[in-house]
Amino acid sequence: MSVISDSPQVPAADQTLRILTFLAHQRGPVAARTIATQLGLPRSTVYFLLRTLTAHGFAVHLEREHRWGLGTAAFELAGGYARQEPLARLGRPLVAALVDRIGESAHLAVMTGRDVLYIVEERAPRRPALVTDVGVRLPAHLTATGRAMLAALPREQVRALYPDAATFADRTGTGPSSPTALRELLRHIRADGFATEDGEVTLGMQSVGVAVTDHAGWPAAAIAVTWPDRAGRDAASLVDAVAAAAHELARRISGR
Repeated sequence: MSVISDSPQVPAADQTLRILTFLAHQRGPVAARTIATQLGLPRSTVYFLLRTLTAHGFAVHLEREHRWGLGTAAFELAGGYARQEPLARLGRPLVAALVDRIGESAHLAVMTGRDVLYIVEERAPRRPALVTDVGVRLPAHLTATGRAMLAALPREQVRALYPDAATFADRTGTGPSSPTALRELLRHIRADGFATEDGEVTLGMQSVGVAVTDHAGWPAAAIAVTWPDRAGRDAASLVDAVAAAAHELARRISGR
């Protein structure tokens, strides 16, 4: 007799994973009845599993919209995947080539909760040391990589991550410090197609970043370049190279 097939937990585990997978492929939070209909599950079961996922941080309930989306713990899974190297292995040669092409330091990061986690760091010769080393976490709303990924998320998901001013960390006294300010910043990033930061992580340093999206349009990672103010460069002169690297990594991870 198979212990696994006879376990009463297996159907619930299967249904839970199906719900998580479904949420991950949506452009934004969805109603529980939509999940139930699309997956062919009883609505009572869906509500029960969603409440359980929410209790553990894997889902979030947007009460006013009566919708459910992925929670911050789901981003932790992405960070865990990144730490196991597949994404870093794919991205490292592209980031290294980007550094060789433009002569500035570059990095690859993923979202984990409200932070970014740096998984690839390539330093350019004769450039200052950076805080963005492999394994370092920084507040996503202050970094070019984080802003690029936040702009690629559904607006409802951003609201769930940053519900009030208390969720905004600070490093240098600059950067968005409220949901309203963040929404306005992300609106400009979506229009431009890239994100920047100027002294919000480290005074005297600037960055430009572009999101790496998967087959569902979800931000799997972001690539950014950082340079000192004294270099006399601007984002406009670097964004094409960063975008090319990000788009190539997106192609490689999605098979597009």
